[in-house]
Amino acid sequence: MHPPTRLKPLFRPGRLLVASDALTALRVNGIPAVSVLLRHVSGDWGTVSDDDRKQNDLSIVAGLRLISLYHLPDQTRILVITEWDRSSTTIERLEDVLPDGDTREDQSAHRRYPARPSMNHWQETRA
Repeated sequence: MHPPTRLKPLFRPGRLLVASDALTALRVNGIPAVSVLLRHVSGDWGTVSDDDRKQNDLSIVAGLRLISLYHLPDQTRILVITEWDRSSTTIERLEDVLPDGDTREDQSAHRRYPARPSMNHWQETRA
């Protein structure tokens, strides 16, 4: 039997904000929002581009924005963003963030995300 894997957090996520559509998608797929958050804070950036992965690794030390992207079993894409000052982490569906329904995979998540989260968020907890 293997001992449980312990995830070491690399940063404090601040206040957790979860968009209602993202929360619904996570629930439909049987995935707790906290499990997505734990992957993010432990440095598992999901399916972001290689450039975004490198940027995240540098951003931990430099204090810049951190971005993760995860695919759910039903292929919904979940975007997790921690702000540069670590005041908040937002979980949203990528489809709700891309302008005009643009779904191009080759675009960097860092360049596509708006400056501030939309007002359609549900505050889950303070981490």
